[in-house]
Amino acid sequence: MLKQILHSLSFRLLLVIGFAALATYLGLRGDNIWFLFSLIGLLISFLLVKKTHKRLAQKVAFMFDAIDNSDFAFKYSSSGFLSTDKLVNDSLNRITQILFQAKAEAAQKEKYYELIMNSITTGIIVIDDKGYIYQSNNEALRLLGLPIFTHAKQLRKVDENLEQLIFTIKPGEKQQTNFTTERGVVHLSIRVSEMTLQQKHVRIIVINDINRELDDKEIDSWIRLIRVLTHEIMNSITPITSLSDTLLLSLPDETHKDIRDGLEVISATGKSLISFVESYRKFTRIPTPHPSLFYLQKFIERLVHLTRHHNNFPNITVNIDIQPEDLILYADENLISQVVLNLLKNAMQAIGHDQPHGLIEVKAYSNEDEAVIIEISNNGPPIPPEEADHIFVPFFTTKEGGSGIGLSISRQIMRLSGGSITLKSSVSNKWTTFTLTFP
Repeated sequence: MLKQILHSLSFRLLLVIGFAALATYLGLRGDNIWFLFSLIGLLISFLLVKKTHKRLAQKVAFMFDAIDNSDFAFKYSSSGFLSTDKLVNDSLNRITQILFQAKAEAAQKEKYYELIMNSITTGIIVIDDKGYIYQSNNEALRLLGLPIFTHAKQLRKVDENLEQLIFTIKPGEKQQTNFTTERGVVHLSIRVSEMTLQQKHVRIIVINDINRELDDKEIDSWIRLIRVLTHEIMNSITPITSLSDTLLLSLPDETHKDIRDGLEVISATGKSLISFVESYRKFTRIPTPHPSLFYLQKFIERLVHLTRHHNNFPNITVNIDIQPEDLILYADENLISQVVLNLLKNAMQAIGHDQPHGLIEVKAYSNEDEAVIIEISNNGPPIPPEEADHIFVPFFTTKEGGSGIGLSISRQIMRLSGGSITLKSSVSNKWTTFTLTFP
């Protein structure tokens, strides 16, 4: 206890005050010898105070060094000390706890904001004036096709024009660009704002995929057009067909054969045209999807069996690869079966009877973004690029007798299901692949 009193700051301050008062008193009395001893005592007590102050400063310095190194486990003892030293140690411990709590809250908020950034369907990139990337979210990496993004020069591998655009686009500007990847043509909308972050000027680049937006506008335009056309055609053809049937029933049997044959042709042609128009109405009348969970392995096997039953192609082998085997899809099973059946049928018809070693591969897996991917590939004749650009357009077909509505309906179903359908046809390796993506 005596040692604690001797080392306490308050006791040493009292010594300084006491020796200062004694030296003043002795100096006024003219007692030079004792005055000299009192000055020596004052100096020693002052050095002791300085030493104590240094020890407290070292405590504070140690505390901040530990905090800089993210070491919040240390704690100053508060037992066995005088009240003054105990107060100092408790105060330092409290400061440490407050800073630890503030850092923990900041880290939690950072994770929260990062989770939000990675959950949105907009790409965000924070870049400085030298091209270094401070932050980028998952959507930005997906849109750019990069596994990791640390510097704008990496965009050179994607597209040189895109790299130049990222370097030169100014805050407040909005531009559009496109480039070709293995996923096809990517259309991007880019906007920029600016701010100062950690005393550095940075730009916040916002990237949006306008492929889906363009597809949606195109599909909506086709739907409006088909509705108008089918309405006008049905209004014109239905009365003609009905009238011709009525005349056929009302005419006596001895009516001139040419007249009867003409009415029968008008009736048959009208009914055929009505049936034709009704097939296009399907494009505008796709029901609202009612998703549910189902296993893809049994689903694909059932559709392959059904397709083989309706299309006799003994020269074609179908391979199914589902990884993992218990892969589950959340979608409208009935609507998606129409898409897969159409793609399987098209694949078989593309290969035909003449190719001796026809092969169709159906793969399903989950990618790094947890999206379910279904790929249907065939080794039939590849689709020429000039036809691939129009393959999903309603009424467009290269097959004799085809309606040109199957792939359009498939794209519409995938759109309503929140997914997408893309085509990849390679002339070099003679493979055509349709990819269904379910986010």
